[in-house]
Amino acid sequence: MVIGLMGSGKTTAGRLIGTALGLPFSDSDPYLQTKYGGTAAQLAAREGADALHRYEAEHVLRELAGEPKVIAAAASTVEDPRVRAAMRDAFVVWVDASDAVLAERMKSSDHRPDFGPAAMRARREPYFREVADLIADVGILHPEQVRDAVLRKMGLPTPDQD
Repeated sequence: MVIGLMGSGKTTAGRLIGTALGLPFSDSDPYLQTKYGGTAAQLAAREGADALHRYEAEHVLRELAGEPKVIAAAASTVEDPRVRAAMRDAFVVWVDASDAVLAERMKSSDHRPDFGPAAMRARREPYFREVADLIADVGILHPEQVRDAVLRKMGLPTPDQD
């Protein structure tokens, strides 16, 4: 499972990790689009942040209950105690960067709601720390380096060790 604030690169790192592990990848963005007919930004505007966060938690709980896969979990999900409890059985990597880096990355896509990283970090950082098995600084590490750090932490060879 890959967690982190918006703009941290959960999708990119998650896809690489999934490929390396031979596991399917599941991301909240396509789930929201398919099941609820909108992006996170559209759902937040249309139904409010609380509804969006319920949908994001639903995604993670559903995926954790199914077959093994790599999941990119929306940052809001760590606020839900049911999700944190379910994450205890998963390997969780927290992809993080400075607020300045994340704020710049958030501007790159209109599918993200307009939430600032500092406020989100203040609320969620204790939960990220609680569930994370590995913290990867994506302000320094490239996605491939995040994948390799996860594989090493899991005791598996990295692609360059094959």
